[in-house]
Amino acid sequence: MKTELTLHDRTLTLSRFPKRANETLQAWDAGDEYLINHITELGLPSGLNILILNDNFGALSCWFSQDHNVTMMSDSFISHKGTLKNLQRNRCGKVTFLNCLDDIPDNIDLVLMQIPKSNRLLTWQLSMLRGALKNGIQVIGVNKTKEIHTSTLNLFEKYLGTTTTSLAWKKHRLVFSTPDCEAIIPVAPECEWKVDEEDIYLSNYANVYSGEGLDLGARFMLKHIPVDPELRHIIDLGCGNGVLSVKAGQLNPHARITSVDESFMAVASAKKNLERNLGTERNIQVIANNCLDGMKDNSSYLILCNPPFHQNNTITDHIAWQMFCDAKDALNHNGKLLVVGNRHLEYPRKLARLFGSQQVTIVAENNKFVIIEAVKNNDLNKKTQKD
Repeated sequence: MKTELTLHDRTLTLSRFPKRANETLQAWDAGDEYLINHITELGLPSGLNILILNDNFGALSCWFSQDHNVTMMSDSFISHKGTLKNLQRNRCGKVTFLNCLDDIPDNIDLVLMQIPKSNRLLTWQLSMLRGALKNGIQVIGVNKTKEIHTSTLNLFEKYLGTTTTSLAWKKHRLVFSTPDCEAIIPVAPECEWKVDEEDIYLSNYANVYSGEGLDLGARFMLKHIPVDPELRHIIDLGCGNGVLSVKAGQLNPHARITSVDESFMAVASAKKNLERNLGTERNIQVIANNCLDGMKDNSSYLILCNPPFHQNNTITDHIAWQMFCDAKDALNHNGKLLVVGNRHLEYPRKLARLFGSQQVTIVAENNKFVIIEAVKNNDLNKKTQKD
């Protein structure tokens, strides 16, 4: 796998996070290269205050921190960690880290953006930029040409201002926009709704998966969360808005609840939803993390997991595998991992490989989803080795 980005007689060594022994994916893409080439050709003076939005693993932050004051803003804990590791690896300049719920600094001279896949997040970011940037500050976004639709450009025009695009290069295109739309359109930071057939009310920030309605996998899982007075600690791994955490807490009022996600907006939503639906006196912990890094082994009785099958814009199953490995380590003897996933994803086979085939059963299934239970048996399972 290529780890060296070489442009303009300069080389950066870049790796994805977490680092895997058999990595097949690069830590940057042609969009990063296009932005670097374009800004280099402009010949800008050094010392600018550059805001970089949604930098995947820090390629842009590493590159521009050499000559400029960089603020990197991302909703991804993994992107933050990956960027920090790459900054250290390349001995780059200092970068300020913000998440997408932080305020945009008021001294920004230039904005560079990897255009997010979620239009809800894009709308939120464009609205925040319009309110924070001075007139004339340029925003330059990049994405694959096939992902930049007329509707994408309309969002830039509506929420930020005058917008044009570049020619395509390596199947990517730049979007140029200026904060000059006359009416500043406010965007609500979150949306709220009640879960059908449940006593659960949810608030969802802009980048929370399925933020305007309950996704079908989570809805299926709600009906199969166990009730057991012995469940003293329950973990919701990849918690999203925390709906599974809330339901588990309602069914098991004596249990300690830990909700984990790599999205800062998901963590903020889950914290708000747990406190709203379970009360502020409950023993609740909500963490932004890379799966269960740092979690004490043999510490949980039940782990609920609705794994993602993509990282940023890349479809991959390595996140699910890491979740399963971390969950096995965190479970105590006879502790249970309950996973929901699409039927075509080979989760039963993966879990059987990890826990042992006799320890894995299908709890429920419908025409689209399957719920699998994996039970940890310390006599069978050794500490896992992540892929």
